[in-house]
Amino acid sequence: MSNTKENILNISRILFNQKGFKNVTIRMIALELKMSSGNLNYHFKKREDILEALYFEMVASFDQRIENLPKQTITLFKMHQDVHISMSRMVDYMFFWTDLYTLLSISEKITSHFNTVYTYRKNGLSFVLEMFIKNNILKPFKFDFEKTFLIDQVIHFGNTWLYATSLYSIKELTPEYITTQTNSFMFFLYPHLTELGKNEFQKIMPTHFKK
Repeated sequence: MSNTKENILNISRILFNQKGFKNVTIRMIALELKMSSGNLNYHFKKREDILEALYFEMVASFDQRIENLPKQTITLFKMHQDVHISMSRMVDYMFFWTDLYTLLSISEKITSHFNTVYTYRKNGLSFVLEMFIKNNILKPFKFDFEKTFLIDQVIHFGNTWLYATSLYSIKELTPEYITTQTNSFMFFLYPHLTELGKNEFQKIMPTHFKK
């Protein structure tokens, strides 16, 4: 990718995060970059093309992480790390997650990929949970729907925590706040953990278990 395209995407991402996608025009992006709208249009014909480029830039690491799951030894600590990395990356593209429903309706290409990845994420999380059961970290599920509900809860929280942040007017998404949200994500697992799993879990976030 050319330096000009990278600069366009970077400035667009910053403006979208600050003002929201619907409030940013090609002209505003061009002015910020000190270039003409025509020059910008040479690289991206319309604003939706920038949106698609930013989306696929964002999800590249997510897709890679899902693809690599079967090759890794997954622990609760590793899962906590991966969730924190993913949430931090989501903050870099916050505009997308705080207006998820609207932006999915704009691009068929994004919607198609998002829905496909949703299936991959469910399968990937199912793989992780089964690995935890095998390693006596997670208790076996008594019913099939129990695992299905847990997977849906975790994925829905992962998709919407930034939207909830905007609802409650959280002004600063500090590393500490992202850690808090990561911990909230992980706590969906806690009731399903074995004693061994709970011991490992408490080592990851000991401050939550102080009496």
